[in-house]
Amino acid sequence: MRRKLPMVLVRIIVGLVFLVEGTLKFMLPGELGAGRFAAIGLPYPHILAPLVGGIEIVGGAAVLLSLLAGDAALLLLCVIVTALIITKVPILLGQPLGQFALPKVAHYGWLGFLHEARTDLCMFFCLVAILIDSGLQIGRRRRWYQGG
Repeated sequence: MRRKLPMVLVRIIVGLVFLVEGTLKFMLPGELGAGRFAAIGLPYPHILAPLVGGIEIVGGAAVLLSLLAGDAALLLLCVIVTALIITKVPILLGQPLGQFALPKVAHYGWLGFLHEARTDLCMFFCLVAILIDSGLQIGRRRRWYQGG
């Protein structure tokens, strides 16, 4: 049990963060859901925000309960990488990235990026650890003739 404790703690915090953030997209749609997605410049924010919120809720719960955690981590990695590119890379560049607005922050460049992206980067590396630890289960069906 002691050897598994660090990974259990990682799963708890990652699962809770995504569960809460997904729920907040529904509870505060103007601030954290469709309204925020529209302000960032994402297309179809009224569809995309609930979709991302649902993925975060289901993925967070799966990680928390360790049910297909690797598969859930892969989905959540897609979400977090997209969030990093859309919201944090413009801070790194100091200019808008295509249609995605440049957030107003105190500092731009590497230090501003690292400061603003600290939670996203932590979630990214924790999700990679969960994916490595759990592996992918989807598509790995045992056939009736394989036994066991």
